Amino acid sequence: MAYVYDPTNVFARILRGEIPCHRVLETEHSLAFRDIRPQAPVHVLVIPKGPYVTFDHFAAAASAAEIADFVAAVARAAAAAGVSPAEGGAGYRLLANAGPHSHQEVPHMHVHILGGRPLGPLLVPAA
Repeated sequence: MAYVYDPTNVFARILRGEIPCHRVLETEHSLAFRDIRPQAPVHVLVIPKGPYVTFDHFAAAASAAEIADFVAAVARAAAAAGVSPAEGGAGYRLLANAGPHSHQEVPHMHVHILGGRPLGPLLVPAA
């Protein structure tokens, strides 16, 4: 599959400084910031700085340095947000949507860190 990255998406605009964000963490290859429509008391988004559409696109096309940086940034952002069990937090959920069936709203790969309260089951079983 050919991935087509849209450089006008909101996360690309945040990376370029055109739209402000509440930064939680920034590294050489990643940016973590608070979601503007939080779905839990803690809702942080972590994005790679490169032009990747989905997680599988990122895994296939990103450099080893970008991938390692991103994985570490997710862990560090969870700790900074106070939800990492390794740092005394009560836990968190990671969520990454990919494509239309997942309801991916922004065509830039990103991971949601959700926490700050019990989150309940991940999905409701299909009828």
